[in-house]
Amino acid sequence: MTDRPRPPRRWTRARYLALMRATGPRSVRFRTRLAILTGAVAIGLVATLFAAASDAAGAFFAAQARAHRYAPLVVTPLLFVALAWLTRRLAPLARGSGIPQVIAASEDPQGATRSLISPRTVSVKAVLTLGAVAGGASVGREGPTVQLAAAVMGISHRLLRVPLRMPVVIAGGAAGVAAAFNTPLAGLLFAIEELASAYEQRVTLLVLSAIVIAGMVAQSVQGDYVYFGLIGAHLPIVSALLIAPVAGVVGGMAGGLFARLMLGMANGRHRLSQWSRAHPLLFAGGCGTVVAVLGVATGLTWGTGYSAARAMITGVDAPLWFGPAKFAATLATAVAGLPGGIFAPSLAVGAGVGNLLRELFPSDPASAVVILGMVAYFAGVVRAPLTAVIILSETTASRGLMLPMFATAFIADAASRWVCREKLYHGLSRTFVGQ
Repeated sequence: MTDRPRPPRRWTRARYLALMRATGPRSVRFRTRLAILTGAVAIGLVATLFAAASDAAGAFFAAQARAHRYAPLVVTPLLFVALAWLTRRLAPLARGSGIPQVIAASEDPQGATRSLISPRTVSVKAVLTLGAVAGGASVGREGPTVQLAAAVMGISHRLLRVPLRMPVVIAGGAAGVAAAFNTPLAGLLFAIEELASAYEQRVTLLVLSAIVIAGMVAQSVQGDYVYFGLIGAHLPIVSALLIAPVAGVVGGMAGGLFARLMLGMANGRHRLSQWSRAHPLLFAGGCGTVVAVLGVATGLTWGTGYSAARAMITGVDAPLWFGPAKFAATLATAVAGLPGGIFAPSLAVGAGVGNLLRELFPSDPASAVVILGMVAYFAGVVRAPLTAVIILSETTASRGLMLPMFATAFIADAASRWVCREKLYHGLSRTFVGQ
């Protein structure tokens, strides 16, 4: 007995209405996809505007510092006090980088839209970060962009009346990295490696697409530029075998030291951390004084350190003290309680580490040695070796240096663990959980 073919199912009005309820414009599925995609486009635009404002603030400070060299000795400490007071008064959850807040927000995405990634919190953070940049603080815009981006995703979901899920918060934050550095691939890896912190997290193709879309929107608005310029560095294999282990150990341990000191101030119970919590404004003023003295004395440690880092990458000789001085200025800024990120300043410190390594390997290409120092230090700070490699490869167009960078990054990650076992951003996120 043969089976007869089934007649085609007839399209009835009931079936059509059921399909529209499931997948039509009013369905939760459709609105969720629309919220993610519109959020991604908005992130690209917001990140571009914030980058332009940050660059303008940095240029304003540079002009004022040239015209009035010693004025920052008074202005910068007072600004640190004012920014710390405003942060505590207006939006305490806006302090610091922004990446720990997004990690904490993934625990309760819906609740976080009213606190950690609320419009009020991120608006205050954006304005005060620009104020910090305009005052010469050693901060970057990338961390705040991550928090801004997660908030944009929250707003798009609320407008379209769909629940905000953990993978979407992660995607929003990573899209901020992609848009800030013009590096979509680095944003993808950052989502998996740092924000999600585990490959088993469910990050769907639609969510990953949002990261790419945000990066491409930013790229279309800002232009197809390379963050540090087309360096195209490379190393002979013999030189790479010598430099990568040294850079990995030195840069990784230095990055681990930075992370340990930051976590010690944030979560520690020693006298200095207890005093800083008891007298936050006085402590912020002291940190501002450190930043001001270093900036006036060196003329190089202000702001993100982008110009100094780019000069060292291109082979310009720099003072050997730049790396340690920038390390101290960035640490003083990071623990002061101001809004602001550490991505860009960490790359500048890493360039200083690479500049020190040039003394050990004077016959090798300077740009390659400096880039390996940047990879090592950045990987040591954030403990995300894949992200470190992809960010440096995309921001310098040095894809011919990929294998030495991978070796350096993984060695740096191991070396950083010797100094600080806990990952920096995840340790800092504990101070925001439940808020």
